[in-house]
Amino acid sequence: MHIAIAGNIGAGKTTLTKLLSKHYKFKKELEDVLKNPYLDDFYNQMERWSFNLQIYFLNSRFRQIKDIQKKGINVIQDRTIYEDSNIFAPNLHAMGLMTNRDFENYKSLFSLMEEDVAAPDLLIYLRSSIPNLVSQIHKRGRDYENSISIDYLSRLNERYEAWIHNYKKGNLLIIEIDDLDFVENKKDLEKIISLIDDKIK
Repeated sequence: MHIAIAGNIGAGKTTLTKLLSKHYKFKKELEDVLKNPYLDDFYNQMERWSFNLQIYFLNSRFRQIKDIQKKGINVIQDRTIYEDSNIFAPNLHAMGLMTNRDFENYKSLFSLMEEDVAAPDLLIYLRSSIPNLVSQIHKRGRDYENSISIDYLSRLNERYEAWIHNYKKGNLLIIEIDDLDFVENKKDLEKIISLIDDKIK
């Protein structure tokens, strides 16, 4: 069983991945944020480092998926390879922060990788409003995220909604998280687990 959690920056993917991994006793695959050598540079100079950053994420996520497929174990994954290619890279290109040449190169590489990628058995999308995302980002206090603009988050949210609307690769569960606090409120977490159970049974 491969469950993947998708959602914008600050939606709570990593936290929910850890909680669900503990509940289901599944292996957790977390996003390689701390080891990413491009993040600080990217947030300081997006145009210069956007391609490098996206290639790093693509490589990291592809390795993760190949590993998941090879081991054949129960896994909960924090963010999918599809988000890189459908949301983050196209958004940077549309904002003029990734050149046409780099974007075409990126798309070509992703298409090649996608032939070897199996979609998750269940995709969980954490849908959040911009004020909620901003609140969560400030709460966790990562230095490199301080410069993220509301415009940037809004553009990402629009792309997430468009992608999810057209998602046909497998089972999908959309969770509205604005009024849920699955960290502090046990009932909220139980509600999410109940929704997942209904989907995977």
